[in-house]
Amino acid sequence: MSDTPEAFQPASATELAAKRSGAMGPRDVEAAYDIPVQVSAVLGRATMQVSQLLKLGRGAVVELDRKLGEAVDIYVNNRLVARGEVVMVDDSRLGISMTEIVKSDRGG
Repeated sequence: MSDTPEAFQPASATELAAKRSGAMGPRDVEAAYDIPVQVSAVLGRATMQVSQLLKLGRGAVVELDRKLGEAVDIYVNNRLVARGEVVMVDDSRLGISMTEIVKSDRGG
């Protein structure tokens, strides 16, 4: 009888090499599926002084830097990943339809 517990499976040389090189297997990718991320859709931006902000009341209109029909920026964890357009999901909810994926500025 062996002293090695049944649950312990030694890694093969191929598995160890893959881990060292950063390659991910199917189980590693599946583990990432449950990680929560923050998704934000930015309709536009505005800059104003605090005094202007404090004067805003109910019904005030804040002019944004986007034009009507212009794409909405979609961020995941504060990183721009796509652009899209606002759509109606049902009578009381809005959604975003992705129209363009933004290429990452990071190299491989």
